[in-house]
Amino acid sequence: MKFLRDLMDKQRPLFEKGGKLESLYYAFEAGETFLFSPNHTTGIKGAQVKDAIDLKRMMITVVIAMIPCLLFGIYNTGHQSLLATGETTGIWENFGDKAIIGLQLVLPIIIVAYAAGGIVEATFAVIRKHPINEGFLVTGMLIPLVVPATTPLWQVALATIFAVVIAKEVFGGTGMNILNVAMTARAFLYFAYPAQISGDQVWTYLGEKTAVDGFSGATALSVVYDAGVQNVNAVEALNNHNSILGEGLFSFANMFMGWIPGSIGETSTLMVLIGAAILIGTGVASWKIIVSGFAGAYLMGLLLNVLAVNEYMALPPQYHWVMGGLAFGIVFMATDPVSAAQTETGKWIYGLMIGIFTVIIRVTNPAYPEGIMLAVLFMNVFAPLIDYYVVKANKTRRLQRATV
Repeated sequence: MKFLRDLMDKQRPLFEKGGKLESLYYAFEAGETFLFSPNHTTGIKGAQVKDAIDLKRMMITVVIAMIPCLLFGIYNTGHQSLLATGETTGIWENFGDKAIIGLQLVLPIIIVAYAAGGIVEATFAVIRKHPINEGFLVTGMLIPLVVPATTPLWQVALATIFAVVIAKEVFGGTGMNILNVAMTARAFLYFAYPAQISGDQVWTYLGEKTAVDGFSGATALSVVYDAGVQNVNAVEALNNHNSILGEGLFSFANMFMGWIPGSIGETSTLMVLIGAAILIGTGVASWKIIVSGFAGAYLMGLLLNVLAVNEYMALPPQYHWVMGGLAFGIVFMATDPVSAAQTETGKWIYGLMIGIFTVIIRVTNPAYPEGIMLAVLFMNVFAPLIDYYVVKANKTRRLQRATV
């Protein structure tokens, strides 16, 4: 580390004012602060609260929390590929082949997302003459985890650039965005290139091979929707689907563990909960948003059970927790400290409404089988309004007490 520190110090004069590369100072500063803690201090005088955590450490903590989802997603990508081509029947068989297939598909997506977003961040930093913030450390990982492994790389790059510019930079950059950047990228892909991010054929990589007879790449959400249309018991439809490849592919236990088709990082609720424990334990994410998000989905599921007119509405509410990206979206998207509600009461309302809207969208609108995407973006827009009325209510109560 001393060697790197000495090297950076030696090159610094070239980028400082008057140096040959003065215009690239903030690009240099970004690399330096990525490797080492900033060596400058605030110029504000007076007493200050000191904390060991800064933006960089906060972002790195979120990235660490996503690693279980990433590693599982890499392995599951290979697992689903071999399952579809009939080369494996067990979860842990052909471990090396599954890992290699997963890495070949997932790693390029991560590299492209970071490269595309990093270029945009660096460009805006140079134009605006401000340091590059570490916010994209998280976004660059989130975007690959919310898309299928078969997504074309050029679409990943285009969606990343669109999201960083439209959902973040136009509002002023890190800490100023009103929309979750990663969800904006997914929404862009969903509406611009629906054939590559939805449907039965996008979740499993076949390569040059042919799927075995009877294989379907459908997700649990599409299976349940079809059950509702055909008025077939939804739980039985999940348990019996793809029985030609093995029983219980979409059983509750299998969906909780994550051995199902889906976006790279969203399939395993267990891995998501491990990430949630890390975020809550370190104080990076709000447990109130997470708890209320899951509670909202469950309560809405219960209400739909009472009002059920088809089998989808009669689906046990706990199944909504383990299907699609609800768990991943609540833990890693809804808790975004910038676009989420800021007041403590507002966090309960914000999370609750995300859970409620996710289930409503899933059950009532077949055009959007994955409701978490629209639910998060919708509540991002209303988060400031929630905080406004929470603060207003607090002021009213305090004024009444003051009058008494």
